Amino acid sequence: MAAVLLVEDDDSVRIFVRRALEQDGHTVCEASDGAAALDTLRNGADATDLVLSDIQMPIMDGIELALNVARERPDLPLVLMTGYAHQRERAHGLDSIVRDVIEKPFTLAEIRARVNQVLEVPA
Repeated sequence: MAAVLLVEDDDSVRIFVRRALEQDGHTVCEASDGAAALDTLRNGADATDLVLSDIQMPIMDGIELALNVARERPDLPLVLMTGYAHQRERAHGLDSIVRDVIEKPFTLAEIRARVNQVLEVPA
């Protein structure tokens, strides 16, 4: 399966999503903000197949992370998560960079299906 970098500042959401993705056999590396995620990618996470990030986070938000990843690893798929409608609208300006925007709250089945769709994993 795939190696996913999960970027989420809310511990409970991060744990929920990690468990959901691990059910499908994905390997999950975690970061609690965009700056930490960017450091992870820069320091040898070449094996990362997908970045799944919250939009609203301290230090570096998901939009800034997406812009940096697109510059440094343009082939790396990005999926954003948000619980705020205005944040989703900000992400729509990044259609050429972001593969999907998932609205919170989501179910276990929804997050698994959306991530697998982007990764093109058969259902």
